[in-house]
Amino acid sequence: MFLHSLATAVPPTVFTQRQCLEIARNSPAWQRLNRRSQLVLRAILTGDSGIATRHFALGDIAHVFELSPDDLNAGFRREAPRLAGAALNRALAQAELRPDQLDALFLCTCTGYLCPGVTSYVAEQLGLRRDAILHDLVGLGCGAAIPTLRAASHLLAARPEATVACVAVEISSAAFYLDDDAGVLVSACLFSDGAAATIWRGRPGATGLRCHGFHSLHWPEKRDLLRFETRNGKLRNLLDRSVPGEAAAAVAELFAEERAAPPASVLVHPGGRDVLDAIGPALPGYSLEASRATLAAHGNMSSPSVLFVLEEHLHQHSNGNEDLWLASFGAGFSAHSCRLTNG
Repeated sequence: MFLHSLATAVPPTVFTQRQCLEIARNSPAWQRLNRRSQLVLRAILTGDSGIATRHFALGDIAHVFELSPDDLNAGFRREAPRLAGAALNRALAQAELRPDQLDALFLCTCTGYLCPGVTSYVAEQLGLRRDAILHDLVGLGCGAAIPTLRAASHLLAARPEATVACVAVEISSAAFYLDDDAGVLVSACLFSDGAAATIWRGRPGATGLRCHGFHSLHWPEKRDLLRFETRNGKLRNLLDRSVPGEAAAAVAELFAEERAAPPASVLVHPGGRDVLDAIGPALPGYSLEASRATLAAHGNMSSPSVLFVLEEHLHQHSNGNEDLWLASFGAGFSAHSCRLTNG
């Protein structure tokens, strides 16, 4: 399948890491933390985390740790379709398409749950046809964007004349949680909100990029290293200290599939500074500049992040003769990859 456009969207409200520290310190949740946890938050949010700014969609971010599960769910229901729709509108404009020309919409998210899914709200908001195919993918975590593209590729293989949109959207602020667990503390310092949308067809588009060569791996025995759990009605992120090493091992295993014809560039999900530092040695000779730039500007947005990295690369380095390898990873423990090449 061929990429016709790529667009991203973030909430207008942006915070530096030091501002995030002040939000935490002014929250009643801060007083419930032990002294060590307070020092950990201060060290990460004032130190070299690789993150300069993050965007949050929830309007009451100053009280986010005190919001009830119902309030958080309502925030996700309000903000996820809005942010997804903004990214998709931009992608449609780039491709010079109207919403009613879309034949299918695939959307992934993990930071909230709606039934019917977010696609129903986006379809209504943008005015998709009533017979458009809507697919919501949930539970795939930070790695979800690439398996969503893979699902779209199967539809286009069956219907090459179709026009398909893929959207990854996360309202991580609707899943913020704070307690004395080290992984929870790190998560509160990493995640942010964003959406990325792509338009695909069975024939070449303006970008000239063809997506193919999908690979996935799953290590369910390592599921508890990185996943959401529900506690007191809220989503709480489990994040083990071994995750950077596991991510590097997973990316290396996937990259082994490409050794017969190595790509020119590698674009990986920016899970965090330590994650990128671990992945670097596993991919010798490749720059992770676009991943680090995305992390600095936005933090870890979960599933949309790898598409932000792609957008960053295309803005900075596109030369019309691309050979890109994309990799994402996350809950499961799982990892996914695909190739983007000209022609």
